[in-house]
Amino acid sequence: MAWTWRFEKSDGTEVEPAVAPEEFTTQGDAESWIGEVWKDLMEGGADQVHLFDDGRKIYGPMSLHADAS
Repeated sequence: MAWTWRFEKSDGTEVEPAVAPEEFTTQGDAESWIGEVWKDLMEGGADQVHLFDDGRKIYGPMSLHADAS
C-alpha cells in the first residue's frame, strides 16, 4: 500500500507542495507527516489536502487553515 497526499488551493486546483512528500507505508505515517509540515504547506500555497491509499481517496478535502470549521 502507498499512502499519498494531494495538495490543492481552496477552489480544488491542484498545487505543487512546498515540502516534497514521500509515499508512506501506513496511514499513521502519512498523517504524522502532514501534522509536522502543514504550516509550511499552507505558507507555500496549499489550502487543503486529500489522503489516498493506492489511488483510492480516503478523505478530503481537509483544510490546512487552523481557523477552518
